[in-house]
Amino acid sequence: MAVEALPGLVVAMVANFCWVALDQPGTRGVERLLCTRRTRLGKSGQTICVGDRVRVDGVDWAQARGAVAVLEPRQSLLNRPAVANVSLVVVVVALAEPTLDPLQLTRFLITAESTGQPVLLVFSKADCLPMAEVEAWRTRAAAWGYPALVISSQSGMGLGALSSRLAEPGIAVLCGPSGVGKSSLLNGLRPELTLRVGAVSGRLQRGRHTTRHVELFSMAPGALVADTPGFNRPQLPGDPAELSALFPELRQCLSQGSCRFSNCLHQGDPGCVVGTAWDRYGLYSQCLADVIAEAERQSRSPGRPELPGLRQRGGRLEPRLDPSLRQGSRKRQRQEEMSEDS
Repeated sequence: MAVEALPGLVVAMVANFCWVALDQPGTRGVERLLCTRRTRLGKSGQTICVGDRVRVDGVDWAQARGAVAVLEPRQSLLNRPAVANVSLVVVVVALAEPTLDPLQLTRFLITAESTGQPVLLVFSKADCLPMAEVEAWRTRAAAWGYPALVISSQSGMGLGALSSRLAEPGIAVLCGPSGVGKSSLLNGLRPELTLRVGAVSGRLQRGRHTTRHVELFSMAPGALVADTPGFNRPQLPGDPAELSALFPELRQCLSQGSCRFSNCLHQGDPGCVVGTAWDRYGLYSQCLADVIAEAERQSRSPGRPELPGLRQRGGRLEPRLDPSLRQGSRKRQRQEEMSEDS
């Protein structure tokens, strides 16, 4: 008689293996299994991420080993870092050491917004700047649409407020550049974790990678948080038309009125209701230029179709004109008039 596959949650990925926390302890009280992936999952293109709900079979209870046989449908997915079924994305950036880069921060916020889940912005290392500068950053972030938490792992400032947010049911993921103190924050909230931390490079002012893999940690019953490896250049969406929806201040503006042209890219063109008098206009323009440049590069690849709403012209991409606004051919109009007369 076939044994029913056991349900569980992927709580860590290490090389080609994953740790699965079982919903119910098994033989000998085993709660976690080190698992491989069944070949049929790979052949069907299914990848396993931390946060996935899975079913495990072929269990060796003595060795605490098994194999993931079934991957349950996901509710959401953060591509980088790869975490499934995320309910809160926490973007952590340092106010100093390394110096805060508004463009890099914006790219991280875009990545977080693309999940469609709530986003929480956390400013770490608040003890490294005068309080006036800290408050200036918090005020600026609020204008972007992010009421930020200000944290210091050294003094404990803001840890209580962050702990309350992370104790809410679901999976929260900490993401941000290397060296901003994500692991230090978790150590401050859960000292028993003793996660490895490292200093920022003095010469490059970049964080050193201390977290090597994605892992979930329990913060409260039903509440998990993912510590993730840092990286310094988040991806942008592939379609320029999708970018505006990932800026809260743009979403709010567009909810109150529409641009003259439906394919407006909000660069201050006539008929654009957004304009250029907003703080992140320059950052938005830089991100848009990067997206368009990548789209142009992809369009030059053989067999790549043009993106919807864009056309190739003069070696670059530009918005297509709305068909309702396009002027008809005079030659065709004369031909139609002649056929009607005859």
